[in-house]
Amino acid sequence: MIASIPLLASMDRLTVEWIYVATFLGTTLSICFNSAEFAAIPSLVPSDSAEAIVSANGRIQASYSAAAVIGPLLAGTLVAFVSIPLLLLVDAASFLFSAASLGIIRIGFNVAEQGEKKSIRQDIVEGLRYVLSHPVLRNISAMMALVNLVGATAGAQLVLYGKERLQASDTQIGLLFAADSLGVVVLSLSAGALRRRWRFSTVALGALMLSGVLTVVFAAVPSYWIALPLWAVISGLGILFNINTGSLRQAIVPNHMLGRVISVAMVLAWSAIPVGAFIGGLVIEWTHQVALVYAAIGVLTTLIPFCFWFTALGRAELYIPARDAPEATDRGGGGTSAKCVRPRPAAPGP
Repeated sequence: MIASIPLLASMDRLTVEWIYVATFLGTTLSICFNSAEFAAIPSLVPSDSAEAIVSANGRIQASYSAAAVIGPLLAGTLVAFVSIPLLLLVDAASFLFSAASLGIIRIGFNVAEQGEKKSIRQDIVEGLRYVLSHPVLRNISAMMALVNLVGATAGAQLVLYGKERLQASDTQIGLLFAADSLGVVVLSLSAGALRRRWRFSTVALGALMLSGVLTVVFAAVPSYWIALPLWAVISGLGILFNINTGSLRQAIVPNHMLGRVISVAMVLAWSAIPVGAFIGGLVIEWTHQVALVYAAIGVLTTLIPFCFWFTALGRAELYIPARDAPEATDRGGGGTSAKCVRPRPAAPGP
């Protein structure tokens, strides 16, 4: 898809409509890759412990965030010396290199159980049934949808907030986005250590509640140089939550169901983002109080995980199969070691 853009441009056949089509198809295919990656990670981690999965996911997320910082800087430098069509061809070739690298891995990934072949529709229904019938997976999806609905505006309106509330220059706005990535890298790398020290609900739900509290503080401070590190920590805490919830899914869901479950979970959670960003924009336009909207986002982001603490998410370790269950001692609150008192659902459907 990417290579088609410079090739069509070289023939004077490139149109804006094709760029839209190529972008749509590329994004759609990336969903397939993300689902496959999520399903493959447990097979690559040389341990059955939940903490090892958290550490692996944290390192992967940190590499993504580091690339998100280095990539644009490198591209901005290269564009001064290399034409954009050539850069796009190099970008397209990098995907082939990545595919070849993956081909070197010889171990099997989550081999599906033998049985009759199913259609995509049947796979979707099976994955949806599994998510909705499992108390932990169902609550994670519901909570993430609510958080995304509420919090999408914070990222979408960051430039407006920086300009109006913090009186930030264009360079300082760029630093805000850089701080976002830096916070993600630092807390992603610390995810494994934090998970070894505290249980899931303490790390994941606590991180989300703390990010909400800091968002309220972020909305209250008019100083750019105070807001900058706050935004870095807020962004890092959000990713820390994502790493732990993703790792929990990988520990709970049978390997052959992981791809279907994460695909359904992504749709349920991400579908709230455009709706939330649109509503948030309308509210800011109506109130002309961007700081007040950010404060409200912070309050709601704190309350949502607090309420879900009293659901199955507050005792998520009890739903991890015994072979994966960690000796989860909450040293901050005197927790007990977690045992699997509830078996993995026998039928596909959480």
